Amino acid sequence: MRPEDLQVDGSTPPDGLSSRQRIEQAAKHLFATRGYDSTSTAAIARLAHTSESQLLKHFGSKQGLLEAILQDAWSAINPALRLATESVASVQEKFRILVEMVLNFLGKDAELRALLLFEGRRIRHQGESVALVPGFLEFVSIVDGILGQLAEHGEPAPDVTPQALRSAIMGCIEGMLRDRMLADAVHYPAAFSETEMRAIAFRLLASSIVHG
Repeated sequence: MRPEDLQVDGSTPPDGLSSRQRIEQAAKHLFATRGYDSTSTAAIARLAHTSESQLLKHFGSKQGLLEAILQDAWSAINPALRLATESVASVQEKFRILVEMVLNFLGKDAELRALLLFEGRRIRHQGESVALVPGFLEFVSIVDGILGQLAEHGEPAPDVTPQALRSAIMGCIEGMLRDRMLADAVHYPAAFSETEMRAIAFRLLASSIVHG
């Protein structure tokens, strides 16, 4: 549903969205287009055609609202990732499936992609506020589980731990996605394809494995 589709009279839209759902939709749009810090709870409530008291009732705070949006996103992808990878024997194939699914998931929703890349783990207020939701930690555990199986077909290079490898691969993919978003917005020089992104991520994994 688009933000402009929300009812102006404060009633539930025809598709049956609750006030909580309207608030999440409005907040996702505003956080993605204006930025979290520049978006007030009053602006979210206005776009959702409800009250700030309803926002606070459902989410407790603006931070709680951001965390709910991010948690919902990870809750949508994590079960599918587990189901798709758990029966695959090859570690490299598990990794390929994971990368493909995450990129496809992010490619379907530009606003959600912006939130996950720019707001998901951003440190605010001298480290007192980080939207590190359980769903993201579950995703990390899925990645770590796959990398932890490298011993079946090889092993990480002696000077590379699985956690360091995970951070490097995730950081690489996130950085390329951010640069592509900048390229679309301000003509930043990042004219590479998703095929190249996948190739780099796979090569990073391969270069960190010592085969016996």
